[in-house]
Amino acid sequence: MRMSRDHKNKEPFHTAGFAGRAIAVTAAAALFCLLLVPAYARESDGPARDEVYGQSGVPEGESGEAEKEELQLYAQAAVLMDADSGRVLYGKNEKDILPMASTTKIMTCILALEYGNLDDVVEVSPYAAGMPKVRLGVRQGETYRLGDLLYSLMLESHNDSAVVIAEAVGGSVEGFAAMMNRKARDIGCFDTYFITPNGLDAVVNETGKTHSTTAADLAKIMAYCVTESPEKERFLQITQTPGYDFTDAEGNRSFHCDNHNAFLGMMEEAVSGKTGFTNSAGYCYVGAVESEGRIFTVALLACGWPNNRSYKWSDMKKLAAYGMERYAYRDIYERQKLSDIPVRNGVDPETNKPYEAAYVRVRVEDGDTERLSWLLCAEDEVEVRVQAADALRAPVSVGEEIGEVCYFLNGELIRRFPIVAVDAVQERTYGWICGYLLRTFLLS
Repeated sequence: MRMSRDHKNKEPFHTAGFAGRAIAVTAAAALFCLLLVPAYARESDGPARDEVYGQSGVPEGESGEAEKEELQLYAQAAVLMDADSGRVLYGKNEKDILPMASTTKIMTCILALEYGNLDDVVEVSPYAAGMPKVRLGVRQGETYRLGDLLYSLMLESHNDSAVVIAEAVGGSVEGFAAMMNRKARDIGCFDTYFITPNGLDAVVNETGKTHSTTAADLAKIMAYCVTESPEKERFLQITQTPGYDFTDAEGNRSFHCDNHNAFLGMMEEAVSGKTGFTNSAGYCYVGAVESEGRIFTVALLACGWPNNRSYKWSDMKKLAAYGMERYAYRDIYERQKLSDIPVRNGVDPETNKPYEAAYVRVRVEDGDTERLSWLLCAEDEVEVRVQAADALRAPVSVGEEIGEVCYFLNGELIRRFPIVAVDAVQERTYGWICGYLLRTFLLS
C-alpha cells in the first residue's frame, strides 16, 4: 500500500487577455522558483535501515557458532556434512590436507559417467596393464566396455581399471587428472589436487604437490556425486550394486566383482560409499546416508593403519548417528512487508506533478519463495536482517537494487535476497520543471 501524501493536487490557473497572460507568466516564474526546493527535503538521504529479526525475538548482534558435542574419533581428519547445503555439521581437522587413497575413485567414476560413453569399447595400454594391486588383471591390447569397468572401479577398487577409464575419457592420465582438478574447482574444492585416477601415492616432481584433499573437500565431492551431478542416479546404481559379472569385449575372459563397501550392510540408511588405503594415507572412507529426506556425507582420512581396519566403520556410524539424531529441516523463511521509500528530488510516478512527494514501491526479489528449509539442530540460531535506504535520490530505475534481506546462521551468511524498486522515478531536473511549466502555461 502506498504511503499517504499531504500535498493536494493544484488546478492550473486560467486568465483572459494579455494582462491575464502576463499575470500567468509572473505566477509561473514564482512557481519555478518554488519548485527549485525539493518536495522531500533532507540534509542527506539518511542512513540505511538495518533491522535484525530472529526466531526467538530480536537478537542483539551476531551469535557465534553453536556449541557442538565433542566426539571421540579415530580419524585424524573427519567431516559430517549436510549434502544439500554443503554445510559442515561436525568437523575434526576438516581443512588439513592429507592423501585420500582410493576414495579418489568417486571423482574418477562421476567424470566417466558425465563425459564418457558407457557403451564405448576401450583398449588397455601397457601403462594401465602394469598397475599394482588391487587390480582386475587386464592385459595390454585387450578391449572392454567402459561401463563394465566402472563396476570394477567402484566395487573392487581396481587400480588398472581406473587407468583404462582415465585414458579413455581424458586421452591420458595427465589429461584426465586435469579434468579431475577442474571439476574439483567447479564443485568448490580448492584444497584438493589430483594426480592419479586411482589414488595411489604420487608426487609431481616439478611442483612438489601431492595427490591430496581435505575431509571437507572429500565430503563435498561425495555430496556432488549423490545430489547434484546429472549422473547421480547411475552413480548410486553402480555403488549400491552387490555384485557384477562381465567379460572383455571379445568374450574371451569372464570377471566377477563383489562390492567391498561393508558399510552398506551396517546401516539401512547407507546409500553410497568408497573405501581407500595406502601406506601413506592409512584407511580412508567417504560415504553417504539418507534418512527422512536428509542426506549426510561423511569423510574420514587417516583413520588408522593395519591392523585397525574397523576404525573407519566405528567413526562412520558415530558421525551418521550424530547427524540423524540432532538435525532436522526447519523452514526459516520470513515474508517481508516493506513500506514505500521516499525519493529525494523525484517526480511522483502516479501524478507526474512536481509538487507531489515521490515514493517508490519495493519488493524482495526472492523468486516467489514460500519456504526456505535448512538443516538445523537445537543450538543453531537464525537471524534475518533487512537493510534498505531510508530515502533514495532520483532517478530510480525499475528493478534497481536498493537493499537486501539476508539470512544468517550462527552469524554466517547463508542466503541473500535483493530488495528492488518496482517503479521508475524520474529526476526533477531544471529542464523537466521548465517543460512542466511550459506545458501548464500552454494548456492555460
